[in-house]
Amino acid sequence: MLAFRLARGAHPVVQLRRLLVAAASAGTGFLLLCTLAYAMEHPGAGAGLRLAWCAAPVAATVYFAVAVARTDPGTRPRSGLSAVGLGPGRLMVLATISTAVACTLGSMLALLFFLHLRGDVSGLPFDGSAADLLAADRPLPVAAALTLLAVVPLAASAASAFVLRPRATKTAAGAAGTIRGAKARPTPAPRPDAATAPASGPSPRTEPSAEISTEPRTEPGTEPATHPGTGPAAPTPPPSGLPWGVALLAAGLAVETYTSRSGTTPRTGLPLPGSADGSPAGVLAGWALTALGLVLAGPGLTYLCGRLLQTVRPGALRLLAGRVLQEEARRIGRPLGVLCAVASGAYASIVLYAGPRPEAGPLTTLGALLVGGCAVLTLATASVEARQARSDTTSALLRLGAPATMLRGSAALRAGALLAVFGPLTWVVAQLAALPLTP
Repeated sequence: MLAFRLARGAHPVVQLRRLLVAAASAGTGFLLLCTLAYAMEHPGAGAGLRLAWCAAPVAATVYFAVAVARTDPGTRPRSGLSAVGLGPGRLMVLATISTAVACTLGSMLALLFFLHLRGDVSGLPFDGSAADLLAADRPLPVAAALTLLAVVPLAASAASAFVLRPRATKTAAGAAGTIRGAKARPTPAPRPDAATAPASGPSPRTEPSAEISTEPRTEPGTEPATHPGTGPAAPTPPPSGLPWGVALLAAGLAVETYTSRSGTTPRTGLPLPGSADGSPAGVLAGWALTALGLVLAGPGLTYLCGRLLQTVRPGALRLLAGRVLQEEARRIGRPLGVLCAVASGAYASIVLYAGPRPEAGPLTTLGALLVGGCAVLTLATASVEARQARSDTTSALLRLGAPATMLRGSAALRAGALLAVFGPLTWVVAQLAALPLTP
């Protein structure tokens, strides 16, 4: 009940993001149901291959749903919520429930639209308009349809619970270790002369250096030592996935090139969506490795963009833009890598369907729109999350007198740096990925 109340009282922008998740879930569920209808009409290996091609829209929808769950302000830890039993674990459960409700709503809309197109349900102008394509003459297996529709809600809920699970921070662990160490130290026993000294007698003279002080002693010109959790935050370490991403990217391009030159014709392999011909399995494996390499290399490349902005005597604007990019490298780098992979795949698809092959059908177009739309919306959602994370820093800069034009200039500089790095990279990868498809 609390999850429904939080969802009802959320901001309209948050509600819009949840509706977009429901729409993506509806589109993916409709693709899965169309695959089931094709399997009813054409039982065999072709139906299983069509179901395998639905993995890309399912993954894109789940990734977008997790990004929306991360930016949900209703499930963010706040002061006072733990006192009423709403700790990080309970808030994670609420975010999981909200994600499951949005995805389930989309799946139910997909089922309703599918039944209207089959002609099983009446009341809309387009009832039964796709009866021949959706196997309306055969009974729909309810168990199989519900199983396929439950894939996206279950996967999105599990992924949201895994990403939003409570984690113990290193600062808290270090502070706990300091406290345990302080408790473990034995307390010094009182000196006998102090215990037997008369109360009315003159107090002995003590040296100033012998007085007990709780402040740490520091040498002149040095900074005082800071305990865990009390000092300034350490600089963000660079992401460690850049070498692996570059290696996978090079391996994927090598596999594509080797397969295209091995004498295997592009029409004797696995059939692509919307095409009667096939492509070698090695080309598809190379595409997968290339996409995975771009995703892994995204955070490292974003961090590198921030480092490059701060080189050669940077001013305040470049220094601010570079530091922000380094802090947000893990948050926006991976969605950037996903978008680059989708863009390179879209270019390869344009090259594929521009030749003498059958045109892409409506389901292929729907799947491509789902993958591309979810990639763009995920990047936009990650940008909103990054903006929320640095809201305190932005407010502090404005209180210190920083002009708003400098903040806008920093945002434009970050966008330009990312475009200058990821744009040519996407174009090069797209060109190399499309080479095996050219006659």
